[in-house]
Amino acid sequence: MHLNTLFIVGLLTFFGFYLGKSMKFVRLPSLIGFMIIGVLCGPSLLNILNESLRSQLSFIAEIALGFVAVSIGLELNFKAMKREGSTMALIIVSESLMAFILVTLGIYFLTRDIPLSLIFGAIAPASAPAGTVSIIHEYKAKGKLTRALYTVVGFDDGLGIIIFGFAFAIAKSIIIQSGGQVPASYWTLVFTPLKEILLSVLIGTGMSFLFSYLAKRLKDPRDLFIVLFASVLLTTGLSIRFHLSLILSNMVLGLLIVNMQPDSLIRNIKKELTEVLPLLFILFFVLAGANLHIGALLSLGIIGLIYMVCRISGLMSGAWIGAVMGRAEKMIKRYLGMGILSQAGVAIGLALIVKQEFTKLGVEGTLIGTTVITTVTATSIVFEIIGPILTRIGLQKAGEIQLKTIK
Repeated sequence: MHLNTLFIVGLLTFFGFYLGKSMKFVRLPSLIGFMIIGVLCGPSLLNILNESLRSQLSFIAEIALGFVAVSIGLELNFKAMKREGSTMALIIVSESLMAFILVTLGIYFLTRDIPLSLIFGAIAPASAPAGTVSIIHEYKAKGKLTRALYTVVGFDDGLGIIIFGFAFAIAKSIIIQSGGQVPASYWTLVFTPLKEILLSVLIGTGMSFLFSYLAKRLKDPRDLFIVLFASVLLTTGLSIRFHLSLILSNMVLGLLIVNMQPDSLIRNIKKELTEVLPLLFILFFVLAGANLHIGALLSLGIIGLIYMVCRISGLMSGAWIGAVMGRAEKMIKRYLGMGILSQAGVAIGLALIVKQEFTKLGVEGTLIGTTVITTVTATSIVFEIIGPILTRIGLQKAGEIQLKTIK
């Protein structure tokens, strides 16, 4: 019997919601339940969410990511950040660079392959903010660690893309030269990621000014949210059309709104967001689960294990070093690293770029591209499971989650 798309989405929402609720009995975040439904209905098992249907519903994940990004931006008030601005900058730079360095060294000592090591190192800093933000919203976390997590997961993807651009250019140049080909200019190879960041910021800035202009004439919170909803869709649509970072562009949108609009308007927007985000999280993580091919875990060999160990070590040690250098509070030094381990969409996207571009470079490039996409896909399954769980534990230990919310 053929089931229509809306009926399937309704079933997924229904079962995702109730299995998510049941996760409290085993002290796990709701999003684990959402992802379990996705895995059950995905190609690994029942295949209800086949490739064609997942493609049809991909816009839901894109909308959800847009709202996750704008909600992060809305937490980045310049006045509040000014007190800890240098500290957060040190943490972001430190955790991203340490992840890059340790993964690059770890993979190099294992394979003695410089291009492969650089690519894995460049993908390591990329995070998945949806998992972290979902935990914060589900458990109503509040406090300095929570604000620090918003800042770090909001900005580290931008720095990660820059690191990837430079490392990708070097790795590609090495392969081209070893194959006897004439390498492209270094600037040409690096320009693309820099252009992506600049244009993403430009789109987010332009949409924030449009929203601010329209918001002046609106008083009702629902009207404000409708205009924000349209702004997020426009920003996300433009980002996808021009192959830009929808996370960065929407984060800039939220960041400028929170710093350009009165507090009363921001409170109204956040209240409306609180109402709609839980539904988006259910749909997003069900679809994310459907994209996790359990069979990929079988390909998680020694390279995957080294990648995971070095990435976790780099992010956590880097966050600690940055917090120490920035004289952050003890709870941030201890627990921030636990909240930034999730990895999925951006990393897989970067891995796909590697596979697409390196396949054109002959046998060595093809081997690197295949190794990277297979390993990153498999490790993302693990990071998407342990990342949110460790985020919740870190926030709980920092005293920013009330015990009654996890019973």
